[in-house]
Amino acid sequence: MNEDRVAGSVRNLAGQVEEGYGRVTGDAKSELTGKLRQAEGTAQEVYGQVKEQVKETAASAAEAVSAGVNRADDVLRDAIEHHPYTTAAVALAIGFVIGRLGSRDY
Repeated sequence: MNEDRVAGSVRNLAGQVEEGYGRVTGDAKSELTGKLRQAEGTAQEVYGQVKEQVKETAASAAEAVSAGVNRADDVLRDAIEHHPYTTAAVALAIGFVIGRLGSRDY
């Protein structure tokens, strides 16, 4: 639970207390202020929840990218170890194509 969710819960609770006080004393302004504070607290809680979900999703995506990079590294390493001449020829061809594309006059 992050600080936004905690602060939102506290603000929501304070709003409930203030609304109750306004209702008991008949003070419409305090009652309305309490309801407003509850709405602010709820909004802050929701913001905290969204923030946590984004953080979890980003961590999950980073793990997926890392796993993909590790798999690609394994495939490339395997290709170099088992087919060194083919790998060198492919690298040479890619270098040649990149060099030709970079040297064209437009």
